[in-house]
Amino acid sequence: MSTADPGPAESSSTGAAAYDDDCELCEAARFTHWYYEDELCWVADCEVCATPMVVWKRHGTEPPAAELEAMLARLVQAGEERFGPDGGVVDQVMRQIPDHFHAHYRDADWMSRRWMEPPSRYTGVGTPRETR
Repeated sequence: MSTADPGPAESSSTGAAAYDDDCELCEAARFTHWYYEDELCWVADCEVCATPMVVWKRHGTEPPAAELEAMLARLVQAGEERFGPDGGVVDQVMRQIPDHFHAHYRDADWMSRRWMEPPSRYTGVGTPRETR
């Protein structure tokens, strides 16, 4: 995704900045399949583990409760689209990028998924999922 210069980062009531130039999640590059996007968040396949991941559009770690609930609902929706009803669980541990809120929808095979199947590719937000 090409991002326009957002100008100086603004703080919210949560202490989150609008954007961090050095953050991969703020960059929101569109390499993999994107399930959803709105003004709050985006949901796409994680480049590392190939499972659906929701990312808050503000740079920070603690979204307000109502925003967190809405983002996790979008994540579950994408995860169930990919793996079926009750096909996984929400994992909110921010392992590789601990300073920007994101969460994954993990299925039982998530650890081996990146080695066992081709990665998805970006074809537009909400389009059918395709692999490379």
